[in-house]
Amino acid sequence: MSNGATAASGSGAIKSVRDLALGGKSVFLRLDFNVPIENGKVTDDSRIMEALPTIKHCMQAGAKVVIGSHLGRPDGKRNPKYSLEPVAAYLSGVLGQEVMLADDCVGEGIELLVKSQKPGSVLLLENLRFHAGEEANDPEFASKLAALCEVYVNDAFGTAHRKHASTYGMATIVQTKAMGLLIEKELKYLEPLVKDPAKPFYAVLGGSKVTDKIKTVDALLRSVNGICIGGAMAHAFWAVNGTTIPSGAKQPKPEDVEAARTILRDAKKREIPILLPSDTNAGFDIGLRTIEEFSNFLRNGRTIFWNGPLGWFEKPEYAIGTFEVAQAISEMSAVKIVGGGDTVSAVKQSGFSGKYDHLSTGGGAVLEFIENGSLPGIDVLRQMYKRETTQTMTRSRI
Repeated sequence: MSNGATAASGSGAIKSVRDLALGGKSVFLRLDFNVPIENGKVTDDSRIMEALPTIKHCMQAGAKVVIGSHLGRPDGKRNPKYSLEPVAAYLSGVLGQEVMLADDCVGEGIELLVKSQKPGSVLLLENLRFHAGEEANDPEFASKLAALCEVYVNDAFGTAHRKHASTYGMATIVQTKAMGLLIEKELKYLEPLVKDPAKPFYAVLGGSKVTDKIKTVDALLRSVNGICIGGAMAHAFWAVNGTTIPSGAKQPKPEDVEAARTILRDAKKREIPILLPSDTNAGFDIGLRTIEEFSNFLRNGRTIFWNGPLGWFEKPEYAIGTFEVAQAISEMSAVKIVGGGDTVSAVKQSGFSGKYDHLSTGGGAVLEFIENGSLPGIDVLRQMYKRETTQTMTRSRI
């Protein structure tokens, strides 16, 4: 997607933050700063660094930047454990200027803080999920957030599958809205994956539960030319085929076995090959023969999508399969897309992430995008949505 371009899928295009005049305006950036924190320090800055291009673009355009994010699961109550204070400190360091942390995210005091901002300054609101209205998409809470800005920009792809006040409700209220540069990048790679992937198109799926991914697999079966399945989820497929599962390994639940049976039946009807591990390292990693089989099968692919590690990669003795396949895929000429936090971490740890085309910031969001072709937090940014929603709301009051 080129500079200034808009995503044109669905009804109405989506503006990019590049398309907007931001000078002197209060811009609400919904970002994903749900990062790991230990002893008051950010331990993985990946999501912060991914958000920097959009933050810097707004700052350089002379906007008054107001950032909203959640952190953890405080269940609608103020909890110091989930304060964004460590994020504010870290962000100040990487931006080279002070990032003020507000003591709340809504209210008259916060509105005054925003009004007193100078162009190019950055204000980080306290955890949005300290208010129950965030996850409930409460209209009153969304209105209070909307009162803080003239422009709304969503760049939190990892939460765009949630209809929350800051990811959905606000966008139905604020008239001037756009996607940030991260979502723009995500769509650049994920839209072709869903609509018209270069063939042969292969998927590599791992992780633990089949039921968590059955809708994703159903969607993939409409376009893939083959699937490699590893990780503990492969055990459910072994159970269908009568393959012995090592006694110390994770045993599949009945619902996972039934889901695997359905997938195998549908794949057979469509004549789509599904490769399962032919050997294993104690049930916690794919074996050396499987590594070779997977690598050879994927070699002629022009598009490869990978979600889910192929073993317990956090343990060095069970990381060989995931890391070897990561290396093999990295050397292929295909468009290589990785989705899911654990998978991205595994590919980064393998040392070959630089050879991949796209490491998505979304986990569940990627899977839902593949299932549905879009996400609520992205669809709500489409032009004309504001008018349609307003008319619907007006009718509902009559």
